[in-house]
Amino acid sequence: MAKSAWMAARDAQVALYRKSHGKLGASIGSHPLLLLSVTGRKTGAVHTVPLAYVRDGEDVVIAASKGGADTDPLWLANLEANPAVRVQVGADEDAAHATIRGVGADRDRRYAMCVAQGGGFADYEKKTARVIPVVRLARDSDGRP
Repeated sequence: MAKSAWMAARDAQVALYRKSHGKLGASIGSHPLLLLSVTGRKTGAVHTVPLAYVRDGEDVVIAASKGGADTDPLWLANLEANPAVRVQVGADEDAAHATIRGVGADRDRRYAMCVAQGGGFADYEKKTARVIPVVRLARDSDGRP
């Protein structure tokens, strides 16, 4: 099966980010990007996606916005099946544990942080009837992811 243009662009950005140790391809507009590597729940293959993030103390927070689509991104289902991930922020890559927040005050506070950073996060909520989950990524060892 041929890759879509979106998948090819994503893979090129991941390769550029990795090759430059996070110096290139590390932002989109005002949003810093990280690389999230998850294990496929059906295939066991590792999939890496660039995602906007915000810091919340020592943790990193990402939103499963999928641009405001009515369905969750595929990587979220993979996290639900296996919350052990790898996260690269700049040149630093570490093992991390993902905690998904779909509802509640903690989710709302962290999603508000994403909105405050700018970009389309406020619009994404308006485009969909679903509550956009947020994911807390906590480094497995001491320090920051």
